[in-house]
Amino acid sequence: MDDKNGKYNVTVIGGGTGLPVILKGLKALDVNITAVVTVADDGGSSGSLRNYVNVVPPGDIRNCMAALSGLDDDMLKLFQYRFDTEDDFLAGHAIGNLIIAALREMNGSMIDSIDILSKWMNLSGDVLPAAEEPLVLNALFEDGSIAVGESQIAKHRKKIKQVDVTTMQGVPALKASPRVVDAIMDADLIVIGPGSLYTSILPNLMIKEIGQAINNTPGEVVYICNIMTQLGETENFTDADHVEALHAHLGKKFIDTILVNIATVPDEYIRTQPNEEYLLQVKHDFSGLKNEGLRIISNNFLNMKKGGAYHDTETVVRELGHILRNRKINELE
Repeated sequence: MDDKNGKYNVTVIGGGTGLPVILKGLKALDVNITAVVTVADDGGSSGSLRNYVNVVPPGDIRNCMAALSGLDDDMLKLFQYRFDTEDDFLAGHAIGNLIIAALREMNGSMIDSIDILSKWMNLSGDVLPAAEEPLVLNALFEDGSIAVGESQIAKHRKKIKQVDVTTMQGVPALKASPRVVDAIMDADLIVIGPGSLYTSILPNLMIKEIGQAINNTPGEVVYICNIMTQLGETENFTDADHVEALHAHLGKKFIDTILVNIATVPDEYIRTQPNEEYLLQVKHDFSGLKNEGLRIISNNFLNMKKGGAYHDTETVVRELGHILRNRKINELE
């Protein structure tokens, strides 16, 4: 808890589309929010900018800032606007990505640039890149082969044994961005996920300083398990398989609580998927979860919107609020 404002500290770690959704929901709770965002994305606009402007991939940072922003709708739409693919020079680039890259070039510091932009956007929380430099995600498959680059891993359609992150120069990624370790160590609640296990979540945790902080934090670590398996990453995974992979990578059973969806995804949804990313619903293995030594919170977390199987933000945040309130009660006893 922050002694200055008496609010609980909640740190959310991840990337992709899941992180901004949780951040939007957390704004309804009276807490201090910090988002720690992956910097291993090497695809699309983010990948192009990281290659040409020497900047951490800004896409996930942009989306998290938009989720916490107090800008009016028109300004937010401008910040999120992405140029058409027909626009040769700017094709696919989001305006917010260009602004972040420009500020980084002007100030020389990604953290300082985000702080400046955060004030302009009136953020109700902090957004921190996991590291101050772009990182490379590497995957070792069970057959001994290796894939280099976040965007390349799923294409191999092989079972992943382990992932790690290195700098662009190929040395192990050791240091987190300023304030990241403190945000984890000072947090009452650390929320991991939902998001791609190997390409959105683990790229953060495999930074040495972040992994150490997660293993040592006195805060409660909550993992929001994905609803669907993912092509080339978690095919045929149960919820326990997700947790086992996380624990194996950090060498410790660091997750305290898991949120698992028990609602059934309609068969017609699964049958009509183009088989590009999502495959089947994640199966439950409650005995496996118990063997991992964590508390299980199961609920109907499913929200079928826009033809997709997503987490229901309100229900997830309500459960996170319950965890914080229980923590407060335990502190008073």
